[in-house]
Amino acid sequence: MATNDESDKNEEPIIHDKRRIDPETGKVRQPGSEEAASGAESDEANATEEGFEGPDVETSLSDADLDFLSGQSDAEELAAERLADLQRVTAEYANYRKRTEANREVERERAMTGAVAVLLPVLDDLDLAEKHGDLEGDSAFGTIAAKLRGAAEKLGLTSIGAAGEPFDHNLHEAIFQQPSADVESETIADVVQTGYMLGSTLVRAAKVVVAVPQ
Repeated sequence: MATNDESDKNEEPIIHDKRRIDPETGKVRQPGSEEAASGAESDEANATEEGFEGPDVETSLSDADLDFLSGQSDAEELAAERLADLQRVTAEYANYRKRTEANREVERERAMTGAVAVLLPVLDDLDLAEKHGDLEGDSAFGTIAAKLRGAAEKLGLTSIGAAGEPFDHNLHEAIFQQPSADVESETIADVVQTGYMLGSTLVRAAKVVVAVPQ
């Protein structure tokens, strides 16, 4: 019995630290953390005694993970990344808005093209009348012609094709070609029928006579 009493006296008392705040790290302890920690210490001791080593946790994590876990993340670098993300999203939205506005303008021009197309025969008659000298002076016909042309311009309708301009197959339709020693490239010699543009939309190509180099 004396031997048992002496062994009991030599055993150190087991103290359970139930403090919620870890005095070493200053962090809040999670429930069961003490038991898990003691169990981990026991497993580690057993593994050491048996000659086995546990997995190297540190080498299985990236530098960024280690920095995050150790609380050493660079706040300025993180802020720069977030700023770059915000700038990219802002630029993408600005491009999207520009494309939307451009598409809306194209659709508006297409819708108006059908409306102004009905004015083209009237404008052609005014051109013929002007060539015959019927719009000269302050005649009533000349005044009406000026108002009609002004209304068409307010709608965005502009004429294309004039004598002396370079020939552009995208805007002009050549109905006749004549050699000329006065030009070095294809040039409009005469306009048979005026062409029209509505903004960036071609309403009708101009019919022209083209002078070509000899």
